[in-house]
Amino acid sequence: MVEMNNVSMVYESSGTEALDRVSFSIEEGEFVFLVGPSGSGKTTLMKLITGEVRPKSGKIIVNDFDMRKIKRRKLPKVRRTLGVIFQDYRLIENMNVYDNVAFAMRVVGARRREIRERVPYVLELVGLDGREKRMPNELSGGEQQRVAIARALVNNPRMIVADEPTGNLDPARSLELMLLFEKINDMGTTIVVVTHEKELVNALGKRVIAIDNGRVISDGKGGYFNYEIE
Repeated sequence: MVEMNNVSMVYESSGTEALDRVSFSIEEGEFVFLVGPSGSGKTTLMKLITGEVRPKSGKIIVNDFDMRKIKRRKLPKVRRTLGVIFQDYRLIENMNVYDNVAFAMRVVGARRREIRERVPYVLELVGLDGREKRMPNELSGGEQQRVAIARALVNNPRMIVADEPTGNLDPARSLELMLLFEKINDMGTTIVVVTHEKELVNALGKRVIAIDNGRVISDGKGGYFNYEIE
C-alpha cells in the first residue's frame, strides 16, 4: 500500500523542484502503471517509495511505514516488503540463475532449507525451471528480466515496483512480461510499473497514473490514455 498526501520534493543540490503537491494512494493488491515524459517526476516517486530520498514536505506511507519519519537504520525493514526491478536487470554476472535468486534470500538471513524450497518454486513461477545453472550471459534479455523478477519475488514482498522493466525487450517479450506481472498480481502482490510502453498500458486496461512537471495530471482505470510520453 502507498499513500502520498501533498508530497513535494526539491533536490537541494540543484534547486530542482521534482514534485509539487502530489497526492494519490495505491491499495493492497492493485496493479498500477505510472507514466509520464522524461523529467516528469516518475523516478523521484520511485525513489520516495523505496526510501532512497525523502520529501521536502507531505506525507508518504509505504506498507504501513511512515517514509518521512523513518530512521535510516530501519529502512531495510521497509525494503524487505518491496521487490524492486530495474530496466538493466542488475544480475550478478559470476553467479548462475539459482544463486542470483538465492542471494536475495541470503541477504535477509534466510535458512538454507528455506532457500532450497523457495528458489525452485519462484523460478518455476516465472518460467525458468530447468535454467537454474545458466549464467546471465547465456540468457536472452527476456530470460534475464525473468531472473530479476524471480529475485524480487523470492522474499514474498507485499509490493513489486518495476522501473521500465520492458525497456530492453521487443514487443512480444514485453507483453509476456506484463502478463507475468498480471499473474503475480492475481496471487495478491501489489504491482507498480513505470513504463513508456503506451501500447502495453492500453492493452492491459489497468489503472494509470500520469505525471507531468511534478504533478499528477490524470488518474484512472481502463488503461487507455492519449497523453504523449517519450
